[in-house]
Amino acid sequence: MSKKVFSSLYFKVLLGIVLGIAFGFIQPDIAVKLKPLGDVFINLIKMIITPVIFCTVAVGIARMESLKAVGRVGGKTLLYFEIVTTLALLIGLVVVHFVQPGAGIHADPATMDASALGKFAHAKQQTTQEFLMGIIPHSVVGAFAEGNLLQVLLFSVLFGMSLSHMGEKPKMAILGTLDRFSNAFLGVVNLIMKLAPIGAFGAITFTIGKYGVGALASLGKLVACLYITSALFVIIILGLVCKFSGINIWQLIKYMKEEIFITLGTASTEAVLPRSMEKMEALGIKKSVVGLVFPTGYSFNLDGAAIYLTMAASFIAQAMDIHLDLQHQITLMLVLLLTSKGGAGVAGAALIALAATLSATNIIPVVGMTLVIGIDRILNEMRAVVNLIGNCVATVAIGRWEKSIDLDRANLVLSGKVDVEDLLDKDVDLDVIDNASPVAAPQPGK
Repeated sequence: MSKKVFSSLYFKVLLGIVLGIAFGFIQPDIAVKLKPLGDVFINLIKMIITPVIFCTVAVGIARMESLKAVGRVGGKTLLYFEIVTTLALLIGLVVVHFVQPGAGIHADPATMDASALGKFAHAKQQTTQEFLMGIIPHSVVGAFAEGNLLQVLLFSVLFGMSLSHMGEKPKMAILGTLDRFSNAFLGVVNLIMKLAPIGAFGAITFTIGKYGVGALASLGKLVACLYITSALFVIIILGLVCKFSGINIWQLIKYMKEEIFITLGTASTEAVLPRSMEKMEALGIKKSVVGLVFPTGYSFNLDGAAIYLTMAASFIAQAMDIHLDLQHQITLMLVLLLTSKGGAGVAGAALIALAATLSATNIIPVVGMTLVIGIDRILNEMRAVVNLIGNCVATVAIGRWEKSIDLDRANLVLSGKVDVEDLLDKDVDLDVIDNASPVAAPQPGK
């Protein structure tokens, strides 16, 4: 058992994070130069994300019983996202209002250096028209080349719908090819994941080396406030969603521990997108549901970013002695409902959303972002983890809502009675598993 633990990916990633933190403290100058280790790992994963999304979504849509089912799943997904994201925004706003982490700083906007904001100083709120037009790619090749998840998702849905209208023989021929490509792409992902400990080491040691404990200590109240609020959101809100869906939140977190550690180290959920989708399917959730819900959540279900945005905006207002009355807070919430969408799991995307929010409301000066930009990487680690867990819970919830999850299978896997690695290594077609029968534990030698 101990040999299996020490050889597991999550132990190696955890070890990489611990060593990265230690090295960042001991050799900060060298640690800052190791940032490319994390960047290379994330770029390797990003290289394969769009073809994995295309194959998964297109195959899933083509295998759904009707196009009406596609619209039904999509509608339920967006409704769920909006409700849970709004709850995250409200919780962040309430906690920061009572804790007042920015009170007493008395920051003067006139003395702040706006040049430190760089590209964030010119960020603006995206209009609904601009957002909708941005989903439509100028070319399919461009969407794949640029790695635009929403554009690739749109094309994948349309391609899957087109396949569903084809005759059975040509449709099955194309689906078989896409399935084989999907397996090959996931094989590439598994090879890249072997580098996850190095990527986590490089990313976390850069963070500690560049910002150290000084930045953490000076704004420790905000950091602690965000971390505690995020933990409570996962335990209470997402925990209740899991309970109603028939699974245990702690078992789900344990099941996704490797992906959580990688996200914590790299501060980006993109690094674990393909692997997370594969593990959601291994739970017994239909490919069509996973393909629609999980990648869409990367733009529309950013629970961690939602908590951060309300807390960061309110913190800046408190630090600059700007009073936010009820009308201001409602305005801030309405704007955040729009600006909190579209992050796509990229590290630092929340800062752009924060700048856009402050610019749109004209209540809090954008230059106030200089108060939090120095510790954004530290804050980003927690919000990325919450984003990941939120999307896993959303996939389970929509699967249960659609009756497209084998709960017997899910609970066997989550309880550890079935080794997920055995499922991932086998050619298991989840769409043909009897929804009423549990998955038997693998027998030795089979």
